[in-house]
Amino acid sequence: MTAQYDVLGIGNAIVDVIARAEDDFLVAHNLVKGSMQLIDAARADALFAALGPVTWVSGGSAANTVAGLASLGAKPAFIGKVKDDEAGRRFGHDIRSLSVAFPTAPAADGPATAVCLIVVTPDGERTMSTYLGASRHLTVADIHRETVEAAAITYLEGYLWDPEEAKEAFVAASAIAHNAGRDVALTLSDAFCVERFRGEFLNLLRTQAVDIVFANETELKSLYETSDFDAAVEALREEDLLGVVTRSEKGALVVTRDETIAVPAFPVAEVTDSTGAGDLFAAGFLFGLSHGLDLRTAAHHGGLAASHVIQHIGARPQKNLRQHAIDNGLPVEPPTGAA
Repeated sequence: MTAQYDVLGIGNAIVDVIARAEDDFLVAHNLVKGSMQLIDAARADALFAALGPVTWVSGGSAANTVAGLASLGAKPAFIGKVKDDEAGRRFGHDIRSLSVAFPTAPAADGPATAVCLIVVTPDGERTMSTYLGASRHLTVADIHRETVEAAAITYLEGYLWDPEEAKEAFVAASAIAHNAGRDVALTLSDAFCVERFRGEFLNLLRTQAVDIVFANETELKSLYETSDFDAAVEALREEDLLGVVTRSEKGALVVTRDETIAVPAFPVAEVTDSTGAGDLFAAGFLFGLSHGLDLRTAAHHGGLAASHVIQHIGARPQKNLRQHAIDNGLPVEPPTGAA
């Protein structure tokens, strides 16, 4: 059956609160530079009060990916839980304004909509403190079966693999997608997630619950508990799925059972904010994959989208990525005669 959606993202529906600060701020507030930590509501309130001027932007890892896909001209959908509060309404408005299908009903009560407090230091590195709030309460009941069945690829974020109910929703979505003959992708999201759930992530790969896995270099080495990147790549190859590994300025690798495709990074004048680099790489790659482009070209799309987003504050595109790809010589349609 022809897919109605190219990609369905399932993840935490979060509003990002972004502020610039010096490294001293991180030290003063016991924040580990470049990391993501989960915090409670009291900690979120205290950190927010300590920040200077902030920028509010709808975020969430998988939501950023589907925003990138929409900018590339794809047909994406998103499932994630918000509360019926100001932040939740902002999130819903923002994602629907991008022509992303968003079928999840907001919660009438319970915790507030999730927020991610992002501190950007002068070198462009981002340090995240996330209050998951309502997003933690995504359940199997929120997995819109018709939407999953209608998506060529269901893309699941590793950040979601924490609350038990959300974990069950994650597994249910994978089963629905596979029963409909669709593919499932997983992003490992953060070394923080990998350290906590290494065995469970490996089980997902080895039971073929996922067909495509995205990781950065640090996450991949953590997954296989090795400091040797080449050894980690070989371990990934043995999983016999499609692996995509980002390496910042060193570009990316696409790893299959039969080959490794190395793609260089696009040149960047200055890194302003690395927030969303992995999310937008996934957007470009999934766009290419769902549009019949070869793996190398898909990785080039990922690299170009990532290079755009790290040159401004925030994790959502600020220009039309489809036109940006065309301007940089990347095809946006499958080759003539492709199935």
